Amino acid sequence: MSAQLPITIATRESRLALWQAEHIRSQLLQLYPQLEVSLLGMTTQGDQILDRTLSKVGGKGLFVKELEIAMEQGKARLAVHSMKDVPMELPPLFNMIVVGEREEATDAFISNKYTHLSELPNGAVVGTSSLRRECQLRERYPHLTITSLRGNLDTRLRKLDQGEYDAIILASAGLKRLGLGNRIKANISLTDSIPAVGQGALAIEFRHDDKELEQLLQPLINQETAYCVLSERTLSRQLAGSCDVPLGAHATINNGQLTLHAFVGRPDGSLIIRASATGRAEDYQTIGLDAAKQLIQQGAQAILDACRAG
Repeated sequence: MSAQLPITIATRESRLALWQAEHIRSQLLQLYPQLEVSLLGMTTQGDQILDRTLSKVGGKGLFVKELEIAMEQGKARLAVHSMKDVPMELPPLFNMIVVGEREEATDAFISNKYTHLSELPNGAVVGTSSLRRECQLRERYPHLTITSLRGNLDTRLRKLDQGEYDAIILASAGLKRLGLGNRIKANISLTDSIPAVGQGALAIEFRHDDKELEQLLQPLINQETAYCVLSERTLSRQLAGSCDVPLGAHATINNGQLTLHAFVGRPDGSLIIRASATGRAEDYQTIGLDAAKQLIQQGAQAILDACRAG
């Protein structure tokens, strides 16, 4: 290993993104105390465009493009992402690995007035940035008013505290990582709200040709988390999942067996198709393909086509 080579980590400048980048920096320094590791904070298009939903302005790639440009230009050697923000297809220049143990993958119910979704009265305003969450909410609670909520985690909490919403739904993982777990009134069960692909996990993106860095990063990989997330991403890639499609997938491993639960639905929640598949954890890709096939056989293709056409 070349101890002389510094490592610069490209990161978004939100508090959560900086926490994640600093977390990886700390782990690298524990493994390799002689390394020089610094952070390069950047503002992405996804952070700047807050008046429209992601599906209307370019999807998840808006959170990673500027970081990839920094790596292309040699300004950074790696980027740290929330796994759920990483597009299913990366540019040919880049590689991606799943790192660390997964944090809580559930969605969190946050409110200053109520303790659970079931308590919300007719017309209560619930904020979320996710078609996936909106679809599942509309199926179970059709009497609620679901409205768009963009911005970083602190911005979303501030909008709730200012009374713009009766409740908001956020990922539990980000709140816990920033020490804001006390804001969570209830973790929504994995059956009531299947999480986003990769939710709660972290990813490191780097150039394919940086073999030294790839070797340095290997100890950061948690194999069980990687199997689960890669199974979820296999399913999503097979269905061409994006922000335009209400799609969720969540995998767990028990005694070496990986079980994947997934759904595809209409944005208005009027139809949700669910599937699950189980097998050896090492066969994560086959399990993802199996669950995707089940969804297609139940009619998911019509939903996917309608979402893209709309």
